[in-house]
Amino acid sequence: MEITWYGNSCFRITERNFATVVTDPFDAGFAGYNPLKLKGEIVTVSSNDLAHNNVAAVKPQPFLIEGPGEYDRGNVFVTGIQTTPLKPTKDELRNTIYVFDYGQITVLHLGQINIVPSQTMIEELGNINIALVPVGGGGGLNASKAAEVISMLEPNIVIPMHYETPHSKLELDPLSKFLKEMGLTELETMESFKIPPSGGFSEEGTQVIALDPKLSAL
Repeated sequence: MEITWYGNSCFRITERNFATVVTDPFDAGFAGYNPLKLKGEIVTVSSNDLAHNNVAAVKPQPFLIEGPGEYDRGNVFVTGIQTTPLKPTKDELRNTIYVFDYGQITVLHLGQINIVPSQTMIEELGNINIALVPVGGGGGLNASKAAEVISMLEPNIVIPMHYETPHSKLELDPLSKFLKEMGLTELETMESFKIPPSGGFSEEGTQVIALDPKLSAL
């Protein structure tokens, strides 16, 4: 499996013999970074705004998931769970989190969640290997809430998203604020995160992996 970050909440998850997943493609004019031109069979949208819903950036014609439910496509079993009230207020966008089940590996994308989930919801998610977590505020979790959610989830790997970089146009906190909450002083970044199909995760608690945003078109 390979996980590539394109900035904000957008990732591309690839695994041999499984459908390619793209999460929360953004409008670059609104959110920053480079215009997206991605290939994928599945695209998920957590919130219906320009930082998360630019489905047209994914070709050729992906299977669109934009709300709660259970979906099975290309060997990937996807569960969407709404984290906002069933009837959000006028100024509140619905947020859906997604669990991608690849058999041996589960990946959780928390979208633009801005609350600490209940213990019941955490249990509903099941065992999470890799959690993609917003950490920079700006409508999503801030650093302290992100750290609290991670302590509840106890994933093997955390990949932070939705934080300030030189490329983002959104008003977000820097990654350093989250690292401080996690007791880390610095973190070497990777171009992408790769892991064998069997998982092979360490048993020594949660590891934080920071990715460099991929700015070139795929």
